[in-house]
Amino acid sequence: MYAVIQTGGKQYRVAAGDTLEIEKLELAPGVTHTFEQVLLVNKDGVITVGNPTVPGAKVTADIVEQTKADKVIIFKMKRRKGYHKKQGHRQKLTKITIKEIAA
Repeated sequence: MYAVIQTGGKQYRVAAGDTLEIEKLELAPGVTHTFEQVLLVNKDGVITVGNPTVPGAKVTADIVEQTKADKVIIFKMKRRKGYHKKQGHRQKLTKITIKEIAA
């Protein structure tokens, strides 16, 4: 059984026991979070597609930790103009473990 959830403007295919990193959620580690935006559920080969979400479907997950991604360097330059701009970015992430999918 798996489901497709939407969080942080992205979609993730999840199954029970999966661990993944998503956009930061303002929750403490050890807290249980329920994702209500379930777009698709596959239960034993029977696929239910939402319009836009599947009614009554929920995905429960445990918050494992709050982390940061690797630093990304943005470097802009215009040749022969003396223009250089260097900027860095580190995305904040939340590591979660999927507990169950209720359809």
